[in-house]
Amino acid sequence: MALLVQKYGGTSVGSPERIEAVAERVSRARDNGDDVVVVVSAMSGETNRLIALAESISETPSPREMDVLVSTGEQVTIALLSMALHKRGLEARSYTGGQVGIRTDNAHTKARIQRIDEERMQGDLNAGRVVVVAGFQGVDDEGNITTLGRGGSDTTAVALAAALKADECQIYTDVDGVYTTDPRVVDQARRLDRITFEEMIEMASLGSKVLQIRAVEFAGKYNVPLRVLSSFKDGEGTLITLEDESEMEQPLVSGIAFNRDEAKLTISGVPDTPGSASRILKPVSDANIEIDMIVQNVGADNRTDFTFTVHRNDYEKAKTILDDIASNLSAREVTGDNRIAKVSIVGVGMRSHAGVASLMFESLSNEGINIQMISTSEIKISVVIAEKYLELAVRALHSAFELHEPVVEEA
Repeated sequence: MALLVQKYGGTSVGSPERIEAVAERVSRARDNGDDVVVVVSAMSGETNRLIALAESISETPSPREMDVLVSTGEQVTIALLSMALHKRGLEARSYTGGQVGIRTDNAHTKARIQRIDEERMQGDLNAGRVVVVAGFQGVDDEGNITTLGRGGSDTTAVALAAALKADECQIYTDVDGVYTTDPRVVDQARRLDRITFEEMIEMASLGSKVLQIRAVEFAGKYNVPLRVLSSFKDGEGTLITLEDESEMEQPLVSGIAFNRDEAKLTISGVPDTPGSASRILKPVSDANIEIDMIVQNVGADNRTDFTFTVHRNDYEKAKTILDDIASNLSAREVTGDNRIAKVSIVGVGMRSHAGVASLMFESLSNEGINIQMISTSEIKISVVIAEKYLELAVRALHSAFELHEPVVEEA
């Protein structure tokens, strides 16, 4: 008998019929003898509806009251799912985040979980009940309702699994696992049986939308086995777990992530003196603009060209800031390009293999794709290219690293 924490997103509980299907899946797990804690999101579209209601009242609603409002979406789902479980003869109890003991800091709309009192849940599980918990929310030490921000329900599920020492945290979504890359771009993309926390964190940070990076980091920190499954069809999904030393030699690359929402800015002819980089980047950072890749080249005349990437939505704002900085630094000019993309290969196998970068660069060169920027870490290589070549690059790399081929287990 296992203790499972199952999380269902908005699409999975988007209608009464889908809530009934979730209840059936939970019922099957109970029939197998497993204890189950279910974490649910609001029904798809509900949170957006609530936000629109708030905006119809106020252009700048109070963050505290926004949390009170949007947290009601999950409360609807937990009640409906519990009713569906009761109908199937299962004893179930629904709880809001506050009722189940999820304590957070007081950062409204983007709170972080600080601790969980699992006693109430454990009592229900010992009594044979299914525990149904509202994701995305908790309460601070003063009893104020808080919400956890983007990916909050995934984070709730992982945190509960860690607190309860669950055997597995299962994230049910509209895809049946983690793929070598987006199947909409590469027809031969293959579902991975397993991937390490480290690889999944890189994939999530580099553009993969399957899981929120915050939840994966939490799972890795507390060693919670995490499995991505489909709500709409049966299957083994993808298990995300600690690195297995026996598999260190393979695969070379586990997946390819990409991000279209990139823009590049270059400030040319900056005096190459101590503090120049800080004088360029600090005003951008102070404007709450996140900087990704950075490249600096030093010229023969003791002047440097400084290039960095930002999210495409921040391009115009960042360029305006950079124009002011250029004047103050007596730089030559500011140029930019908001039609770029970032393509990344990820794999723990890179640690023990040479030649990964050269194969990547050769594959892109063979397709006539110019690399504008390069960034590396121990288990990933990212390149910036023109956006128009993105899908061609992903397909070329997927083929070059033979990601369409199943991994053959060594005897």
